[in-house]
Amino acid sequence: MQGGFALHHKILDQLGIESVAVKNSNHLNIIDGLIIPGGESTTISLLIKSNKMLKSLVDFGKQNPVMGTCAGLILMAKACNDKRIQTLGFLDIIISRNAFGRQINSKTELIDYTFGEKNIKKIPTTLIRAPKIEKINKNILILGKILENPVAILSGHFLGLTFHPELDGINLFHKILFDSNSDIFYKKINREYAA
Repeated sequence: MQGGFALHHKILDQLGIESVAVKNSNHLNIIDGLIIPGGESTTISLLIKSNKMLKSLVDFGKQNPVMGTCAGLILMAKACNDKRIQTLGFLDIIISRNAFGRQINSKTELIDYTFGEKNIKKIPTTLIRAPKIEKINKNILILGKILENPVAILSGHFLGLTFHPELDGINLFHKILFDSNSDIFYKKINREYAA
């Protein structure tokens, strides 16, 4: 409904995964997974409410994979420091909007991400007015950090990123959650984490 979804469509297309824009609750009936993109979290929250999509999105998330990037992660949280935002509660975290600074503080850093004990990848990480995960439940796996701040988390079929992999053409996170032909990471990570 709002935000940087075009580059996510492009990455999914490169992976051979068909995607559609979700504008109302009926669109949720024709998809198997959802990406909530970066954008303006207060606006996205307002549009979800005005289009009466909150319950449909929560119900969709009970059975289907959901990835949130930046503003999308804010909406996936259990709670946010901005009370104007009605969150979906997919991830048991408390999050603060724009905590990494204003637009002028945007940056790209090379960060280590861990996908299982022996699988570490160094990935460019672009933060733009990025949110900060302030509190995290023990049932959430941290895949990557900047200093001591989690920037990528996984819990079951929910993946939350404080950054924008789509801006750097990084498709790894899309593969983790949405590529059923890929043998990488997702099931293996969750299996290892649950053990």
